[in-house]
Amino acid sequence: MATVTAFKTSTSDAPAPTSGIERRPFASLGKADHGWLKANHHFSFASYHDPRRMQWGAVRVWNDDQIAAQSGFPPHPHDNMEIITYVREGAITHRDSMGNEGRTEAGDIQVMSAGTGVTHSEANVDGEETRLFQIWIMPRERNIAPRWDARPFPRGDRSGQFVTLASGDPADSDALYINADAKLLCATMEQGEIITHRIEEGRSAYLVPARGSLTINGEAFDARDGAAIRGGTDLKIEALSACEIVMVDSV
Repeated sequence: MATVTAFKTSTSDAPAPTSGIERRPFASLGKADHGWLKANHHFSFASYHDPRRMQWGAVRVWNDDQIAAQSGFPPHPHDNMEIITYVREGAITHRDSMGNEGRTEAGDIQVMSAGTGVTHSEANVDGEETRLFQIWIMPRERNIAPRWDARPFPRGDRSGQFVTLASGDPADSDALYINADAKLLCATMEQGEIITHRIEEGRSAYLVPARGSLTINGEAFDARDGAAIRGGTDLKIEALSACEIVMVDSV
């Protein structure tokens, strides 16, 4: 994983979509093939640069990574970033300079506040490929003490509804805490199910179907497409097949 040391902290320079939703097809994402790692970048990252895709709300990075068996990211540093790992398939093993070690499996998440600085590694120690989303969110407060946390979240608990798995709002007591004005929401849906949801004024959302296909306000999205959603938008999400949704709602 490349280490990014400087970030643009304003929202994307891209014109706001008049519909309130901008579709970003998977084929349009930045690509990198390192052999052991196949990475797809929803936002500018490492050698992929697109001034229209620098940031959306507080979301700075959304990488769709495929990690080969018995491989992974060697120890590398981060600071002042909230990092969420959502495992789609397989598992990832985390180790860091704070002494934490943990294994996060499909459907679960881990969170790390890099704060004043932390070094960590992420490895797929198993015999099959791991697929995950790694999401970087701009912190609410800089230079805090670093921390790491993980917890299993049964996929069945989010059937037909959004459930908050990580949040900077202390009222979300069942979610993992992050140091950001943001929350990670996930849902699973069966074909034909509909979820309605509102993105409030003054906020932004970025939504990706981890698997399956769906429509948002009548527009079709395939697995791993991105949807950049402006605040003040009412969403009607209909599953075209069994699907799994990951979304970050932030200022």
